[in-house]
Amino acid sequence: MLDREGFRPNVGIILLNHKNQVFWGKRIRTHSWQFPQGGIKHGENPEQAMYRELHEEVGLRPEHVRIVARTRDWLRYEVPEHYIRRDARGHYKGQKQIWFLLQLTGRDSDMNLRATDHPEFDAWRWNDYWVPLEAVIEFKRGVYQMALTELARFLPRTLHQHHNRYLRTGLRPHGRDETRDTPAAPAVERQEPGED
Repeated sequence: MLDREGFRPNVGIILLNHKNQVFWGKRIRTHSWQFPQGGIKHGENPEQAMYRELHEEVGLRPEHVRIVARTRDWLRYEVPEHYIRRDARGHYKGQKQIWFLLQLTGRDSDMNLRATDHPEFDAWRWNDYWVPLEAVIEFKRGVYQMALTELARFLPRTLHQHHNRYLRTGLRPHGRDETRDTPAAPAVERQEPGED
């Protein structure tokens, strides 16, 4: 199913663990790593396709994840002609994708790369959110960068994040010595009940 411009509708999945690390899958019998992704079938909406692909590629079900966010618009990439099957050349240009940011609510052990007869990945690992784009096939790098950038603002706070960078680093704002610049607090007398 292609649109008028030759792009196949597709979904991409950024799956987070509780440390905001992302699922990184190794394509079967290759050395390339990527996020789960797949085509939207006729009659499916992007969310339905995402849940189907999540199960087919990672073995997870809707009860194992929570949708955090999704990209607002389609993100497109063109596939170089030498990667396109001969019978598709001339009318197939590439993929247009809606990306979903998911939070794993289940356990790592809920994942199953062999959930179907046609596995996509033969290994997986957790990786930092800003995945090394040089590990991604070149023609997908721009879309990965756009998806990660757009969805980064929705990353859940983790227990490992500090809310005050000054507490974390021991620095003072603007280099001021706050003990010198801050006036002493006025003394407060405590009144006993019944005294006026």
